[in-house]
Amino acid sequence: MASLNVHAMVARSRANGPGVRRVIWLQGCRLNCPGCFNPETHSHQPREVWQVEELVRLIEHEQEAIEGITLSGGEPMEQATGVLELVRHIRAVTRLSIILFSGYTRQEIEEQPHGSEILRQVDVLIAGRYDPSQHLARGLRGSANQEVHFITNRYAPNDLESVPSAEVLITADGSVILSGIGICDCRFTFPRRGTG
Repeated sequence: MASLNVHAMVARSRANGPGVRRVIWLQGCRLNCPGCFNPETHSHQPREVWQVEELVRLIEHEQEAIEGITLSGGEPMEQATGVLELVRHIRAVTRLSIILFSGYTRQEIEEQPHGSEILRQVDVLIAGRYDPSQHLARGLRGSANQEVHFITNRYAPNDLESVPSAEVLITADGSVILSGIGICDCRFTFPRRGTG
């Protein structure tokens, strides 16, 4: 099985899509959007390498407690092989929804290896580079130029509009995590593996 270089995970979030979600931020991004709220995710150095099989087992185990998973970054499409394997398995063994954030446009994703295959597995794609001059911070879009693509009919625009723009999470070890589209002016650090 493939592996994924994970920046961080949060087991229960309400600010990264409808309902309670497991959020996986992947490590590595070449886009370097000006104003990116999480530049620590840009390096491609290994941070927390997970086998896709491990992630699938983790998510399958908790599927009764969550609505779905959200994949963000970094840039998930820079790990397309692992992302494809993950979303295929999640789709095959659960009824969870899948939301994908990408700095690439839908057309750019469809032109990449595995891009169209990945899109066939997700429910919602939030696509496009963050542009601080068009800061929006609602409806899961950081900036107004970003586009929301409803790949399936599982969600509608009002489902995304009702998602809180930010949240503060306190982990079991006392770490504080700021999460969501509305924290674009903040810098934050995630705890390492096993604490979120």
